Amino acid sequence: MKRIAEMKEVAKIVRFGSVTPISGSDFVREVSQAPEDIWVVVLLYKDGYSDCQILLQCLDELATKYPATKFVKIISTDCIQNYPDCNLPTVLVYHNGALKSNYVGVRSFGRRCTPEGVALTLCQSDPVLNDGRSKKEQSREAVLEGVRERFLEKVVAQHEDDDGSSSD
Repeated sequence: MKRIAEMKEVAKIVRFGSVTPISGSDFVREVSQAPEDIWVVVLLYKDGYSDCQILLQCLDELATKYPATKFVKIISTDCIQNYPDCNLPTVLVYHNGALKSNYVGVRSFGRRCTPEGVALTLCQSDPVLNDGRSKKEQSREAVLEGVRERFLEKVVAQHEDDDGSSSD
């Protein structure tokens, strides 16, 4: 019965799973008025900027791994009129309608922008990324530990793939 109750609780959680494009007129509804306790990661970008594309690829991967976190992207000048291109890409993190943090430029996520580096940066101050577990399992430390575990699993899998391909 306890397990069934847990499964029902997880099923109630809003599932997103991708980076959704929005327009300026959608911003309030999709970000500021997002359901309570939903973390929203907003990418301000422009097409044709390689750093924006790199960060978007990272966020695409994170969106599939953390479907309870809402990821959206919006062209920077649709969101903030006259937003300077030198600040692209910019990530804004919202929770319960309030801006919690912002990251300007791809270097905010480390020397090499990787999904794991982005995940660790996003979770430094708050449990932004979650995969639908119960609230008590969403502490900052628990989320960071989950991100670290996924990173290690990925490194091990890549290492095993490299070993397998070199023996052929």
